[in-house]
This record gives sequence, structure tokens and C-alpha cells, in this order.
Amino acid sequence: MQIKTLAKTSKQLEIEITNENETLLNPLVQVLLQYKEVDFASIAADHPLGPTRRLYIRLKGGVKTEPLVLLKKAVKQLSDEAIDLRKGFEEEVKKAEKKK
Repeated sequence: MQIKTLAKTSKQLEIEITNENETLLNPLVQVLLQYKEVDFASIAADHPLGPTRRLYIRLKGGVKTEPLVLLKKAVKQLSDEAIDLRKGFEEEVKKAEKKK
């Protein structure tokens, strides 16, 4: 995965992500949209089969935080959720194996 900042202001962020697709980026957008500070978050691709996606984040007016701070928070939240999912899955597999 390669990440490149295309545009950055105090209220907007546009980054280009190469060799990653909607499987990872859609959940990231969904987490961002849950934050009250976020006005708009979306991903775009020049072509659905192409290797590059762009992530856009725009914050509401009057918000004191920056988009990059919220992006880091969203990535951390998603990572924590994935870890919890893995742990829960591993516990259920162990329970199922004991029943055999």
C-alpha cells in the first residue's frame, strides 16, 4: 500500500491510496461518517479495476480538529474492532473444537 497526500487544508483532506480497494476503505469511510465533526467522507476511483483510490474528508465549519487527526482516530478504531473480531472468532473456534 502506498499513500500520498494530494490536498490538505484545515478542513479538507484528499489522499491517494495505491494497491488497496474498497474492502478496507469502505469501512474506514463508514467510521469517519459516524464522527460529528465530519461533513463528508468518500472514496473515488478513476476506474473500478485500477489500483488507485482517493479518500476525501471534509469537516464541518467551526470544528477545531484537523481531518488527519480524525483519520488517525478512525484507523485506530477500525484496527481495534478487527482485533476484537479476531479474538472473538478464535474463542468461538476453540469452543467448537472442544465440543468435538
